[in-house]
Amino acid sequence: MERTLDDWIAEVCTELGIDLEVDVRGLLDLARVVAHGVDRPAAPLTAFLIGYAAAQQGGGAEAVAAASARTAVLAERWAAAAAAAEPGASGEAGAGAA
Repeated sequence: MERTLDDWIAEVCTELGIDLEVDVRGLLDLARVVAHGVDRPAAPLTAFLIGYAAAQQGGGAEAVAAASARTAVLAERWAAAAAAAEPGASGEAGAGAA
């Protein structure tokens, strides 16, 4: 029997008593942006923080989506600032970093 990511997520949700459908592809895309634009270890930590923030906002798929969206904007800013800071990049190094 081949196990898939969907199988893993379903089993973890069952084990933890979670009844939640989330945009797995969206979260993985966000983790990719964070890993490449911020730092590789930041990806799993960011996923944890998104879940924590969503829980503080009452939980549910909508809270996860909102926290993910806000974090995606931040990660894109960090990635852009990192690209601008690379040698040979046009513009000021670190411009736009907040």
